[in-house]
Amino acid sequence: MLVLTRKVGEGITIGEEIKIVVVEIRGTQVRLGVEAPKNVIVHREEIFRKIKEATVESATAPRSLEEISRIWKEMKDQTKPGKDTGEKTPKPPAKGPTKEGGTPG
Repeated sequence: MLVLTRKVGEGITIGEEIKIVVVEIRGTQVRLGVEAPKNVIVHREEIFRKIKEATVESATAPRSLEEISRIWKEMKDQTKPGKDTGEKTPKPPAKGPTKEGGTPG
């Protein structure tokens, strides 16, 4: 394992297309920003493990529709923006008629 020391604003590059930057440090938590192409799937480790476990389980045991629905909901809830990360979910743009000048409302 390669171990590196980075400060806020510094990063590392993996290959030519993946960049990881230290965004913030709060106590024992480090917030990282990841820039990667859309075809590269990026998950937190614990989410990746759950997906892998669910994949193995689904290949080895039959499931009821209710159980599949429950697992899907749990995984979906854990990957929502802002969940346990302090991130804010962006508000959608205002809809409806616009005043002169192009601003809503």
